[in-house]
Amino acid sequence: MPHNLELKARIASIDVAEATARRIGASPMGILSQRDTYFIVRTGRLKLREFGDGTAELIAYERDERLPERWSHYEKVEVNAPEGLRRLLQRACGILAEVRKVRLIYQFRECRIHLDRVEGLGTFLEFEVQDLGRGESERLMEEVRGQFSVRPADVIQGSYSDMVSGDSQRA
Repeated sequence: MPHNLELKARIASIDVAEATARRIGASPMGILSQRDTYFIVRTGRLKLREFGDGTAELIAYERDERLPERWSHYEKVEVNAPEGLRRLLQRACGILAEVRKVRLIYQFRECRIHLDRVEGLGTFLEFEVQDLGRGESERLMEEVRGQFSVRPADVIQGSYSDMVSGDSQRA
């Protein structure tokens, strides 16, 4: 199962974060419009991610939400009929939350940088560092965290779905 090291933080300005990404030499990878529908499951998380161009993927993942920087173990598959799958999963599992966002993506070495405008929640920064071996991944995370001046008070535990659904146990 693939995995990566993640960190999510609240930011005051997408423009300032974009300027930082450009200053450190991160490469712009595009802008995505996303709707994530989270389903009620017994363990981990399950979401259907639909993109603005009509493509979609189903993503299952598990991570320790108590840590600011956390390893996420995930699996994803492409989905050909997202509307039908959403209806089926809604009947079978129930919907926990729906999150809509516009995501600007940058790549800095083996770290994806996401600058998110999340409907109803605000603006956020997310780092996803590939598994380079525990120590190397943690060093790269520390480097990008420092470059973006991420303070402990800005770090978000949990998921956007927790924030939308008001699940204070997980957020």
